[in-house]
Amino acid sequence: MTDPASLRLLACQIDVPPMTRAEERDAHLSRTTRLVSDALSERPADLVVLPELSSIDYARPAFDALDDLAEPLEGPSFQAWASVAQAHGTHVVFGFARQAGPDRFISMGVAAPDGTCLGAYDKLHLCQYGASMEKEYFTRGDHVLTFEVNGLTCAPIICYDIRIPELPRSLTLKHGADVILHSGAYYRDESFATWHEFITARALENQVYLLSLNRAGAHFGGSAFCRPWMDETQPKMPFDAHAEDLRWFDVTRSEIAEAREGYTFLKDRLPDYDALPRS
Repeated sequence: MTDPASLRLLACQIDVPPMTRAEERDAHLSRTTRLVSDALSERPADLVVLPELSSIDYARPAFDALDDLAEPLEGPSFQAWASVAQAHGTHVVFGFARQAGPDRFISMGVAAPDGTCLGAYDKLHLCQYGASMEKEYFTRGDHVLTFEVNGLTCAPIICYDIRIPELPRSLTLKHGADVILHSGAYYRDESFATWHEFITARALENQVYLLSLNRAGAHFGGSAFCRPWMDETQPKMPFDAHAEDLRWFDVTRSEIAEAREGYTFLKDRLPDYDALPRS
């Protein structure tokens, strides 16, 4: 790639088995870190992304076992993925259930290439419909997180967050996000069919790259990668409907600039819509 502000992203639609014990979580981490390490050995990447709660099952039995499965920020999940980040000189964004005092959060942690922790994003909007029961188990977050990879600003969000347009908008306009990393656990319930409509709109209206990454499985799958501009000649890029699927994507600042120059959505916004008079 010739663009100085560019990165190669490895997106990992992985399977997550049922579990209720820390030993099962750690065995799953061992398998998935080997899977990703093998992929990076064949084709390096600057950034690796995993789904929402990629360390544990998204199911009531697992949530009932959070006394055993939840962990601190730099707990077993961070240690596992930090080893991958350090071994391959990459950033890794991974999902886990974070324990902080009495509170538990649905979190995305970020391990840096030197093995240090760049922080965690805690899900701001908890989902409580369809197959989701998050408000019964988790506390909502209170901050956003951005980090830089090769001159590009990346911002993680989680699943239901995508349906609240103010968050991606703020990340783009206030925090300079170039790449929105949307990790989910989209179960094939009644809301599943609308998910891709939301990610398409968020990518196009904000003119950013948007990875929407689900977990694999019979009731999950269907991840997609969106570019800053998409049409019939360049649609969003789908993953397998169900199976484990690891995909590499190239991201460049120049493609964002080209989209914004050709389609001036952001430039043509009015400064304050709330101030407009009502006729």
